Amino acid sequence: MERIHETFQRGQAPRLIPFIMAGDPDLNSTVSLLRVLDQEGAAAVEVGFPFSDPLADGPVIQQAASRALGQGMTLRRLWEMISTARERGVRVPLILFSYYNPLLSYGLHQLTADAKQAGFDGIIVPDLPVEESEGMRELCDQRGLALIPLVAPTSRERIGRIVSRAKGFVYCVSSLGTTGRRDRFSRGVESFLEEVRSRSPVPTVVGFGISRGEHVRHFSRFADGVVVGSALVERIASVSERLRRAEERPQALDEIRRFVRELKTE
Repeated sequence: MERIHETFQRGQAPRLIPFIMAGDPDLNSTVSLLRVLDQEGAAAVEVGFPFSDPLADGPVIQQAASRALGQGMTLRRLWEMISTARERGVRVPLILFSYYNPLLSYGLHQLTADAKQAGFDGIIVPDLPVEESEGMRELCDQRGLALIPLVAPTSRERIGRIVSRAKGFVYCVSSLGTTGRRDRFSRGVESFLEEVRSRSPVPTVVGFGISRGEHVRHFSRFADGVVVGSALVERIASVSERLRRAEERPQALDEIRRFVRELKTE
């Protein structure tokens, strides 16, 4: 959790928070991608754990989850991957993004202990409402993990309750519906972001649909960090075959590196 606090204390906007799917296209490539994102100054990285019924995810991330599951991705393999990334010098805050079902099936006590030991700093559970999150929050607090809440434009009457006990940061959803590229966002999203920011005791970030440098620059005016998911996952998919081949991996990683730089400077 300390790493999350530190990352928002230093540097200037835009603070970019990439999302990648663990195990897509394979375990080794994911570790390499984490190293690139760390080197490129990501404020944090959301690491998605694949789930077969992702309610909030659009087709790009659904397909990535299917590919990762096809690679045999499990939570135990995720712990190994994150531990390896930390051993190889990755220092950026890492946030586990997972739906509640696989976490509950694993066992929440063991889950929070193993996530912390592996090197995670926080957890986002998009289908766990704040009204039902007390048990999970207590376990995360005990382990020094930030349980990061989501707040949507439809949550206005619940904003105070959602942010009051937030740790790490608050994830603001820019638009209704699932993740994916967008050219238009919910009307009034800027005022929504400003309201959450004014009421939150921790930094705020915004995600869903943000795919271009102009989006990153725009939303950096209204939130402390900006999440880019589907656009990056799509770019990773476009070089997935080269990522799997050791002799071509450096060139493929350089393409991802250039895309990340474009998001921050375009």
